[in-house]
Amino acid sequence: MEKKIILPEKEIPRQWYNIQADMPTPLQPPLNPATGKPVGPEDLLPIFPMNLIEQEVSTERWIDIPEGVLEKLLIYRPTPLQRAYALEKYLNTPAKIYYKNESVSPAGSHKPNTAIAQAYYNKVAGVKRLTTETGAGQWGSALSLACKLFDLECKVYMVKISYDQKPYRQLMMKTWGAECIPSPSRQTSFGRKVLAEDPDCPGSLGIAISEAVEDAVTSENTKYSLGSVLNHVMLHQTVIGLEAQKQFEMIGDYPDVLIGCVGGGSNFSGLSFPFIRDKIYGKDIQIIAVEPTACPTVTRGPFAYDYGDTAANTPLLPMFTLGHNFMAQPIHAGGLRYHGMSPLVSRLVLDGLIQPRSYNQLETYRAGMIFAQTEGLICAPETNHAIAAAIEEAGKAREEGVAKTIVFCLSGHGFLDLAGYDAYLSGKLTDVSLSEEEMQKSLEAIKSFPKPAI
Repeated sequence: MEKKIILPEKEIPRQWYNIQADMPTPLQPPLNPATGKPVGPEDLLPIFPMNLIEQEVSTERWIDIPEGVLEKLLIYRPTPLQRAYALEKYLNTPAKIYYKNESVSPAGSHKPNTAIAQAYYNKVAGVKRLTTETGAGQWGSALSLACKLFDLECKVYMVKISYDQKPYRQLMMKTWGAECIPSPSRQTSFGRKVLAEDPDCPGSLGIAISEAVEDAVTSENTKYSLGSVLNHVMLHQTVIGLEAQKQFEMIGDYPDVLIGCVGGGSNFSGLSFPFIRDKIYGKDIQIIAVEPTACPTVTRGPFAYDYGDTAANTPLLPMFTLGHNFMAQPIHAGGLRYHGMSPLVSRLVLDGLIQPRSYNQLETYRAGMIFAQTEGLICAPETNHAIAAAIEEAGKAREEGVAKTIVFCLSGHGFLDLAGYDAYLSGKLTDVSLSEEEMQKSLEAIKSFPKPAI
């Protein structure tokens, strides 16, 4: 019985995989909202350093990982691929269930995979300070760590409801030397505008992004760093899937079903993109992206051009969206409350290479409880969405009598998310679904925008 498949450190991937080289349908460009024309690299320079902009627009299949990045990734990588024997037994399924355990990073999630890379490239470019947003706090924690590793200042705008729900996430960021404040805040003009209209605003990722971008473009030696959605972020995360492919080779197996939760798309893309390449070239694999019913971006939102933030500071991105003014209800899976989806993930959904699925909050916590009580690990509320889908697929395998191999991304632990578990165990947690009326009201803001081709 082999519980953990451990990849030797010398086998750590030395290149990132860029799925843009193999996509059946190329991405449509982001647009400048003022002109309606495609955005050029110079339009992004106030926000990002040129070395990351080059990665954002690259169509090269393989991009070398710098030694300075590899050195820091080796703090926790390669991560184990683990077999969920106890969960399989509990479910009485013929399926083999594996999970890629990204919770072993110092920040407790997959987020340092790109935080370390982004901090490195900003340091090389001469940047002194980074700003960012965070929902549940996983990304803010990761960037705080990465900035400390590369001696950069860091300021994090944390969605207010998560700031209040997850106080120890703030403490992690401060321990690593970052400044963390609740968003909307009174430290930016947009934050003050939001608070003037709604003093009790719980915040959203879109608002926090707006504040972080405003801070970056109005401060000296400062750039903005994003933890999901954009192409270069997805690129950096592919170390997850590239390692997993090597680990499956070590045991002579290959997944029939691959699952990840999706908010902006980073952990899902990291595990799935190398396998999607296999699917493009003929492999038979089902790839499932799971989101909450409270924020059903891909399962119910339209594919449209929309801003990545609430203040409309970003270019218009071609993506599934609920509208940049969308304010998700305060479910505990804070990392899945973003209004849009990665353009790369969106395009691959349209091309039929990814199947989106949504689950309600109570079902995901039930799944997380089953996993904790069988495999022992208390997972982040976001990860629980992937577990719910894995349990459903294992049930299908049992009903069909088919011995499938299932793998999901365990994107983070839930040790600092116990308030959500407390609410669930005490019966205070409720299901939250987005009504059609709320969604259509939010989508009013994008009706006049250019329409991407389907």
